[in-house]
Amino acid sequence: MEQTLTANQVREAIDRLYEQVLAHVPDDVPVAVIGVRTRGETLAGRIVERLEADRADLPVRYGVLDITFYRDDLSRRRGVPLVRATEIDFDLDDTWVLLVDDVLQTGRSVRAALDALADFGRPRVVRLAALIDRGGRELPIAADFVGRRVDAPDGARVQVRFQETDGTEGVFILTQD
Repeated sequence: MEQTLTANQVREAIDRLYEQVLAHVPDDVPVAVIGVRTRGETLAGRIVERLEADRADLPVRYGVLDITFYRDDLSRRRGVPLVRATEIDFDLDDTWVLLVDDVLQTGRSVRAALDALADFGRPRVVRLAALIDRGGRELPIAADFVGRRVDAPDGARVQVRFQETDGTEGVFILTQD
């Protein structure tokens, strides 16, 4: 395991991502920030806190999305999938939705998240924010807002760690030995 971003570099990437988001949040439609479980949830929570502090006039709804049953590789995974609750207790109809995930690679998790979001209404628009874009797309999906691009070898996994979930902060590249 190799650390590719330190805690300070993660904060800088989050700042960069947040500034991009802030510049595009509309004033005239409801706004919802939806985090993909698990670390997208943490990142989304941080974005919502900052939006509420910077834009007190802007009501922001916050939700968490579990995409387990929407994944196209569910039958290929070994063991019992870990399913957690989706927490979206509001209608997404005509809402500006910011979908937040920690790492964007193939685009398959985002496709699953878009399918899952459709169960909660028809948003006016969905924008994608990813803390890390590591490339390697298999589907024609791109993030609207990116904190940092990271190069990683094929077959390696990029893992984001947050203080809230992992007790440490950083971005790591895990290679198969």
